[in-house]
Amino acid sequence: MKLQVFVASFSLVLTWSCMLFGHGVAHTVNFYIRNKCPFPIWPATAPNNGHPVIADGGFSLPAGQTKCIIVPGSWSGRIWARTGCNFASNWSPACETGDCDGRLACNGLIGTPPVTLVQIALQDDKGLPNFYDVSLVDGYNLPISVLSRPVASNCGISGCLKDLKAVCPEELQVLNSEGEVVACKSACLAFDKDSFCCRNRYGTLEKCKPRVYSKIFKDACPSYYSYAYDSPPPLVNCKANEYVITFCPSGWGDEHTSI
Repeated sequence: MKLQVFVASFSLVLTWSCMLFGHGVAHTVNFYIRNKCPFPIWPATAPNNGHPVIADGGFSLPAGQTKCIIVPGSWSGRIWARTGCNFASNWSPACETGDCDGRLACNGLIGTPPVTLVQIALQDDKGLPNFYDVSLVDGYNLPISVLSRPVASNCGISGCLKDLKAVCPEELQVLNSEGEVVACKSACLAFDKDSFCCRNRYGTLEKCKPRVYSKIFKDACPSYYSYAYDSPPPLVNCKANEYVITFCPSGWGDEHTSI
């Protein structure tokens, strides 16, 4: 019910303008990228092989603002947010998290982990459901929610119950130059071991099991993938032509008012 009230009120009070990736596409889907964080973020996109770059691969989004992107109805790829960026500095990396070679427009480049990833596979046939999830397989930097418009009970991915950076074990922490925790690595990214990465002899559902670190991730963000073979898989399939992707959604942890 709270999700439905949120989306209904959101639609009434905001007017969105859309960025068209190109012309002549028969079936399209709208992504509304919303920043509810109390600071600016720099959302980024990276297409899977064979799919076009959307929104130049990255843009700035001040706190409290929303940008609408029109994408092909068969698009497949990932969306994440960069934080702590300074593109005027000529530094590389330019961002504390999610950096893509110091560029504002990633133009197809994949961001440096750890970042919270939205993974999306749209179906060109409007009669088929789209597939999407939020993944912490490479780590976490911001909470994210994904909602369809209109809202359907089986189409939403809620945010986190707590900020993972506040409970991130020291060995997984990513610190900025001020010593602040800005991201939390996955155990796979931190230790590069087969048992954490679900590869080689651990590369099956039967052999790859949740471990202490992935359980910390799952406890904080139960709607996300916490490791590669998370079961039951938190994959959503839903028919919709509009999706609201919110960074720092409300309700992600009342004890943390900033990130």
